[in-house]
Amino acid sequence: MAEIRVGKPDVKPDTPSHTKGVHQGNREGAYKHEVGHHPDGSADARRSTGINPKAHDPILPIMPNLSPG
Repeated sequence: MAEIRVGKPDVKPDTPSHTKGVHQGNREGAYKHEVGHHPDGSADARRSTGINPKAHDPILPIMPNLSPG
C-alpha cells in the first residue's frame, strides 16, 4: 500500500460543525457574498449559471423567475 503524506489537520475530526468562528454559508447576511441571491429569499439566474445569465431571466416582469438547472 502506498504511503500518503498528509499535513497537520486544522481541527480535530470530532469537532462539531457549528464551532464558534467557523462561518456558515447559509447564515443571514451572506447574500452579499453569493451572487444571484437576494435578501428577500428570491434568486435569479446568476445563482445557477455564469454563462450569459441575463438570457435565462424571465422575458416579462410578471413571469416567475425560475433559475435554470
